[in-house]
Amino acid sequence: MKNLFLHWRQDLPASLVVFLVALPLCLGIAVASGAPPVAGIIAGVVGGLVVGLASGSPLGVSGPAAGLTAIVASGIGELGGFETFLGAVVAAGLIQIGLGFARAGIIAYYFPSSVIKGMLAGIGIIIILKQIPHAVGDDKDYMGDESFDQNDKLNTFEELWYALQNPTLGAVLITLACLALMLAWERPVIQRHAWLRYVPGPLLAVVLGIAMAAGFAGMPALAINADHYVPLPDLTDLGSYALPSFARIGDGAFWKVAFTIAVVASIETLLCVEATDKLDPHKRITPANRELFAQGAGNMLSGLLGGLPLTQVIVRSSANIQSGGRSHLSAVLHGLWLLIAVFAIAPVLRMVPLASLAAVLLLVGYKLAKPSLFKSIWRQGLPQFVPFIVTVGFMSVTNDLLRGVALGLIMAFLHILWKNYKVPFHHDPHRYKPGMPIYIELSEDVTFLNKAGIKRTLAEIPEGARVVIDGSRSMDLDLDVREIIDDFAATCEERKIRLQLMNMPARPGEEAPQASTMLADPQP
Repeated sequence: MKNLFLHWRQDLPASLVVFLVALPLCLGIAVASGAPPVAGIIAGVVGGLVVGLASGSPLGVSGPAAGLTAIVASGIGELGGFETFLGAVVAAGLIQIGLGFARAGIIAYYFPSSVIKGMLAGIGIIIILKQIPHAVGDDKDYMGDESFDQNDKLNTFEELWYALQNPTLGAVLITLACLALMLAWERPVIQRHAWLRYVPGPLLAVVLGIAMAAGFAGMPALAINADHYVPLPDLTDLGSYALPSFARIGDGAFWKVAFTIAVVASIETLLCVEATDKLDPHKRITPANRELFAQGAGNMLSGLLGGLPLTQVIVRSSANIQSGGRSHLSAVLHGLWLLIAVFAIAPVLRMVPLASLAAVLLLVGYKLAKPSLFKSIWRQGLPQFVPFIVTVGFMSVTNDLLRGVALGLIMAFLHILWKNYKVPFHHDPHRYKPGMPIYIELSEDVTFLNKAGIKRTLAEIPEGARVVIDGSRSMDLDLDVREIIDDFAATCEERKIRLQLMNMPARPGEEAPQASTMLADPQP
């Protein structure tokens, strides 16, 4: 806590940008989930003030996530009401805390770098595709919608096509002006200035958007309609707040929803933790187990107060990083601004045109999916590029983060299987000379993944050869592999092969391995 305000000059303006991005996302996700709009704001406030303080992530920002929208909507219907669903959110938070105690956060370190980068690029493309309609004045879908099949019965590409057919000139001009301002603000002539570099371009872009929208109000050709502003309802009505009910805590459906929220929210959080750490210019590492504790505490409190379930969210975290945030003070302050917005500055926020926020997110999306990233991964070779591009491609056409990452992991795993098939041991067939023994040295760990490679190599040994299989380096020899070696030994006499096993690990039940065993040594 003593270092909380160490970088306040960078974190304060960055928090305002994150707040402006997060506000319509919180509202839109709540409405799309079939929950009261205030539930999204509560989750955003808790994600900032509670998770922001408890988390070890210096730049991660938490709040309601679009990836949970379908789970929330189905959970409310399955449990028969929003209040019972809130009880399941509280239970989900408790489960996440249990996952933290079980050190389940370690799975974050098993996501391949190529898949994480593919996830970031895929999210960047999704952001661009989803924000273009808002940038041209088409706001039929809520800001923050990440679903491929939308509520208006159009998919992402159909929505994009129809939006571009009838653009609103005023919205287009606001978008272009805000983009130009943010790009100009990143030029060295601005960033070298002692004070100007502390003012984030996205914040100025939003101010410019407000001014331009106000100026266009009296010009029929440029005026934007009322639906193109931040849709902040009156959240001071106490009747819109709900409290959790635990009346169905004994039902299996209650715990099914709770476990679903806990597992999906935890996986999305750990993915975002890895992605945020990669974007962090200072390359700090977030303690994953502590993050699960923080998310669990946040979900418990959010459910108790009537808020949606939350996760760490890459869109808000990326906006934080690109706005110059340096520590978790930015996330904490963004939660404070959300709280203040409900009671104090709602009229000002209703003046923010969605085109200016779309411009901010378009730049965020571009930086996540830069062409240079694709070139860089391509130069690293196909083993890196294939999982990367598969993740990007699947996410871009389905807008499904978890399935996109899962498909990328499958591709990476297939590459591991191929490597194990090719190199399960040390053996160079090109160095073999007639009359000399074929020497095969097993690796340190030989698992069932190596079965195919070992079986292929032993099957290709010519008749009449002498074979030495050395297990001196092996600490663990899978029984499946041992059976393959035993089966090979049983056929050696028939194939006139002389087989010598050296320093093989003991089988289960054996006291100690034999240093050297000559098997199937046929008489000439």
